[in-house]
Parts: sequence; C-alpha cells; structure tokens
Amino acid sequence: MKFFVNFLSAFRIAVSFAIIPTIMCKYFILTLILYVLGAISDWFDGYLARKFNCCSKIGGVMDHIGDKLLVTNTLIMLAIMMPVWFIVVPVILMIARELYVSGLREFLGTQKIEMPVPKARFSMGKIKTTCQMISIAMFLLLFVLGELVTPQTTNRFIFMMIYHLPQIGIFGLWFSLVASLWSATQYTFTFAQKLKKVK
Repeated sequence: MKFFVNFLSAFRIAVSFAIIPTIMCKYFILTLILYVLGAISDWFDGYLARKFNCCSKIGGVMDHIGDKLLVTNTLIMLAIMMPVWFIVVPVILMIARELYVSGLREFLGTQKIEMPVPKARFSMGKIKTTCQMISIAMFLLLFVLGELVTPQTTNRFIFMMIYHLPQIGIFGLWFSLVASLWSATQYTFTFAQKLKKVK
C-alpha cells in the first residue's frame, strides 16, 4: 500500500508537468482530465496513508512537492493564457508566498528544527489549496466550453455556465490569496517561536 500511495504522489508530479504542453497546445479537455486526476490523487493518497497508517518521510515530501507543482504550474499557465491584473496579481503573490514559507522551512531545517504542516482539518493552508484547485478547475472548464461551443450549439444553460465560471474562478482565486496570506502569517509566528530555539 505504501508503494501505491507514493505512486499517486509521483503520478501527481508527472501530471503537473504534463499539463504545461497540453495547455500550450490548447488540448484543454486533456488538460482538464489530467488536472482532475491529479487533484483526486491528492485527496486519495492522503486518505490511504492515514487509513492504512503507511505514512513515510519520502512519501510526505513527494506529496508536498506534488501538491505545490500541480497548483503552481497550472496557475502560471493560466496567468500566461489570461494576462489580466486580477489573475496575474494573485498568482504572483501566491507563488511568492510558497517561496517565502519554503525559505522559512529551509532555514529551520539547517538548524535541525522542523516546521510541520498544520494537522487541523480546516487549516488555512488546506482551505487555500482547496480554493486554488476549485478556481483552477473553473478556468479549465471555461477553456473547454470555449472550444466546444459554437453559436449553433449554445443553449441558455451553457451560456450561463460560460458567464458564471470566470466569476467563480476569480472569486476563488482571490479568496485563496487571502487564505494564503493568512496561512503565511501563521507560519511566520510559528517561525518566530521556533527561532528562539536557535542558538
């Protein structure tokens, strides 16, 4: 089971890079399928690891890397596809947040001090990741509908979806930015407390 859990994390890492050429080549249906599979694997490997108590350090690292790459790579590609300030700004700030928190962890790592991810069911970090994944899915679905829909096939339901999907995606993106900055603040306070242990 441990092998399968680690395989899911490795699969998510592979998907995060496969998404880049599919978006560039405008294979949006394939992009959406890969992204959804990657997002599902994120939940599934964590569930299996807890249920069967097969957590490992390498598995935890791979899971963390897979999550970050899946979200970050897709956000960058979305910002390239839609270069408007209300998408580019939150993308830049959220990526900067990830680098900032990673920097804090790296420094504490040099001092042999761990700064683990909060285990709370509804931690701001988990809320951030959930909102990011949902908002990204909304944008990818919008791309798919834009490719499939023609004036002859458009009905009211599809029109309403095309109208509301960007609004949901943008709202989710900015909400995840708020959660991201909140989470970074929590990490900063934790870092300051653990910094007292550094001699």
